[in-house]
Amino acid sequence: MVEVARSECLLGGQRSGKSRRAETLAQQWLEASPDHRAVMIATGQPWDEEMRSRIARHQADRAERIPGMRTVEEPLALAEAVQRLAAPDTLVVVDCLTLWLTNLLMPLEAAQARDDAAVLAQGEALCRAVAQATGPVVLVSNEIGLGVIPMGREVRAYVDALGRLNQSVAAACERVTLMVAGLPLRLKDSV
Repeated sequence: MVEVARSECLLGGQRSGKSRRAETLAQQWLEASPDHRAVMIATGQPWDEEMRSRIARHQADRAERIPGMRTVEEPLALAEAVQRLAAPDTLVVVDCLTLWLTNLLMPLEAAQARDDAAVLAQGEALCRAVAQATGPVVLVSNEIGLGVIPMGREVRAYVDALGRLNQSVAAACERVTLMVAGLPLRLKDSV
């Protein structure tokens, strides 16, 4: 049994086990007390048919694995959702910050006109919401900065923005875990 931290950031690449780890923490939280609740804040948006299928598959799989966890769709107002849903008896899982940042920056034409300070302010508001949450919060995000430097200006800007967001969230969380091949590597633990 893994002790649930007041706040935890789960980082890793695609299919590294981040979401499964978050679900395991939620399941353990639910099993620890009949008074416990768990809610998933899903940030993905169905931009195309493949994404619609992926979201539907994730919803069905999650409902089967953790029937007691409620899902709330929130693609943009993440800090507000964390504030609204956080409670001493409720574990909040945010899956994922990578898609949330994408939502903030889409469409690309709007992102180019948007002030970087506005996106930074959204990240800061999320970190404040996590710090003020009265119950445990688990945030899932991709670590995409381990590869080669992307060739496109927009992709480089996105990698930079996600790297800054991940650093801010990691600083705000009590625990930070890097997931690799389904295995957790604890990077920070202030519990």
